[in-house]
Amino acid sequence: MSGEKKVEQITARDVDFGQWYTDVVKKAGLADYSSVKGCVILRPYAQALWENIRDTLDAMFKATGHENVAMPLFIPESLLQKEKDHVRGFAPEVAWVTHGGAEKLTERLCVRPTSETLFCEHYAHIIHSWRDLPKLYNQWCSVVRWEKTTRPFLRSREFWWQEGHTIHATRQEAMDETLRMLETYVTFAEESLALALVKGRKTDSEKFAGAEETYTMECMMHDGRALQSGTSHFFGDGFARAFDIQFTDRDNKLCYPFQTSWGLSTRIIGGIIMTHGDDNGLVMPPRIAPTQVVVVPVAAHKPGVMEAARSLKETLTAAGLRVRLDDSDQSPGWKFAEHEMKGVPLRAELGPRDIAAGACVLVRRDTGEKRTVQRENLPGAAIALLEEVQQNLRAAALLNLERRTRAAVTMPEMADLAGEGGFIKTMWCGDGHCEDLVYEATGMKSRCIPFQGERLSDSCIACGRPAQDMIYWGFQY
Repeated sequence: MSGEKKVEQITARDVDFGQWYTDVVKKAGLADYSSVKGCVILRPYAQALWENIRDTLDAMFKATGHENVAMPLFIPESLLQKEKDHVRGFAPEVAWVTHGGAEKLTERLCVRPTSETLFCEHYAHIIHSWRDLPKLYNQWCSVVRWEKTTRPFLRSREFWWQEGHTIHATRQEAMDETLRMLETYVTFAEESLALALVKGRKTDSEKFAGAEETYTMECMMHDGRALQSGTSHFFGDGFARAFDIQFTDRDNKLCYPFQTSWGLSTRIIGGIIMTHGDDNGLVMPPRIAPTQVVVVPVAAHKPGVMEAARSLKETLTAAGLRVRLDDSDQSPGWKFAEHEMKGVPLRAELGPRDIAAGACVLVRRDTGEKRTVQRENLPGAAIALLEEVQQNLRAAALLNLERRTRAAVTMPEMADLAGEGGFIKTMWCGDGHCEDLVYEATGMKSRCIPFQGERLSDSCIACGRPAQDMIYWGFQY
């Protein structure tokens, strides 16, 4: 980048990662704080990013037969109480409405923290026969969880997400759906967001309230902490029994159906920031970036420069790219720094000399590499470079995951490794008490039991008894 950096400096990641994160969120124009503690405003740039995430995922859901619905915002307390494990799990985070206007309500209303109970009430009204199954539903909405400690995107009292809720005639169909939707999240995270992750099953102590099984993808951040980025839950028939949802099967026998739910939220924006960002700000994966190419005219006051820049934007837009022309009156150096901070994957610079040569200069955000391209080759070159950026970000994320994943076979060895963060792989006997022992010794919590684990030893890391599974541990956001 040429010239003095005009944009206010961002704290270096390796000096103070938390402050770096806050600086990026605010200075890149992603979010602002509202007057309600723990609630944030998604500014246009973050909203555009979330819309790209939403649209991509929504298309993936619809391709697998899911339909969008919209459930109410409020849940009567009596309805929430029907599934005891579920209500116990969410009770500390529930926000309650007690008055409507000046009148006190006869029953408190919960502001939805999640919508399982609402879907169950609806299913009980509409499901009667095997012909009514399955129901493959999803909704895009915001939910409220009264978190004590908040940080933009990572933890807020209101956040935006999608929550899928499906109901099936058989246990196997529901389990297949649970795993299919986890794989949908994994494909999206790896291919669209260029994230690096491990996937697997949560332990009983970490699973979703009311679920028989919870499956997760745990993404590795630049600083070695894990981010739970998408979860898929198998409920069995527990909710159906609690809400008396029954159907008549093909043999005219009355049965309880089996359910799933799965969700991914605006928390994933925090994952994008913390995986790909650098000391100059955001680095957006091209496939999801609100702006893929920014056109910056150089010496814009000179004849023909702005006209050529507009033509360049039209050419790239016609090639199917998301393009912005920065025609503001700021200096080129300021613009370079501003769009670098916003993480725009590719910058197209165009000045009088470039116009005379029938070319423009393309600059990659990830590496800073500059390439002069003839105008007639521009669309193809831009598309190819964007794909190179996408793959480079994915490779860097995978390298960070690889170097931050280590194995331990004894507790002292694990305690030494824990100081470096990252994932630690160990063997585990399956006893929740041993999770507590590991946490007391290292501060790490279980992240997941991978689908295909290694046999690191025969003994549990905590108690020395015969090991049942390999498990990942880590610090988390």
